[in-house]
Amino acid sequence: MDIVTHALLGAVAAQSISQRQHARAASGVGAIAALLPDLDVLIRSADDVLMTLTYHRHFSHSLFFAPIGALLASLFLWFVFRRYMNKRQLYLYALIGYVSACLLDVCTSYGTHLLWPLMDKPISLSIIAVVDPLFSLILIGALGSAIYTHQQRWCWLGLVGAVVYLSVGAVQHQRAYHTAEALAAQRGVTPSRIIIKPTLANLFLWRAITIEDGRAWTDAIRVCWSSEAKIYQGTSVTLIEPAFWKDLPPDSRAYRDLTRFFALADRMLVTHPQHENFVGDLRYAMLPDSVEPMWGIRIDPMNPDASTDFVVDRSFTPKMREALIKMLQGK
Repeated sequence: MDIVTHALLGAVAAQSISQRQHARAASGVGAIAALLPDLDVLIRSADDVLMTLTYHRHFSHSLFFAPIGALLASLFLWFVFRRYMNKRQLYLYALIGYVSACLLDVCTSYGTHLLWPLMDKPISLSIIAVVDPLFSLILIGALGSAIYTHQQRWCWLGLVGAVVYLSVGAVQHQRAYHTAEALAAQRGVTPSRIIIKPTLANLFLWRAITIEDGRAWTDAIRVCWSSEAKIYQGTSVTLIEPAFWKDLPPDSRAYRDLTRFFALADRMLVTHPQHENFVGDLRYAMLPDSVEPMWGIRIDPMNPDASTDFVVDRSFTPKMREALIKMLQGK
């Protein structure tokens, strides 16, 4: 989730359990602690472009690491907030803020290692986009009202509102999933997997990826309460594995990076239709029905031990913008 929403949720959650005299200070502690898990983006290497991708939302987002993360936050914040509360209270507010960030990120589409080290596979509920202004507004309203009125109940109402909003996202996710199942049956496809991802800033338009025997269909599905689901059928593409490049030596850097990226992308690799030797993660695209991945790696088969490039393609043409608006409007 975006850092503003993380800070808001951390502040609301911490103030909801605080003593009245600590309310504002608790919000500050919770807000700052909620930002700490995403410091994992600083883990990077000039020689390894996949390192950041490997450790983003990894151990720092684990519930088992949260007590350590909260302790680090407490040590950092003690000199600022020691006149407002004791160490135990500071740690409690930091822990609540830190955990709130871990739980919120697992609701998004990227996935977090929430149960690491017990489970090394990322968990992703995919019920809300990484940016959702309406969700943020719920928290802004709750926090602002609590600070203005000095009444803690606004924070509780804000948390209830957040849970209700996420629950609506879960229901919409399931509706989109069932629609994708029905579409697969119409195509005569027996899917081994169906992946549903939210699109930016709404709970109506979803990206559906249906997989059967190494082939994936991408579609946009709009689910609205007042009407039946509307489907915008995309196209299909062949999923690839590192062995797709038969001439790459297995001990080459390119092959090793392809193998790592294959695992990081949850086996959802495709070649980009417009960029040579660009291998991307099909789960994410600028348009919900597109087979053009938003990011990936570029390799050089002629020089397999050369450095691998990580490429982000966020090009968004006026034509694409028009298509997305029509989907959101149900046209």
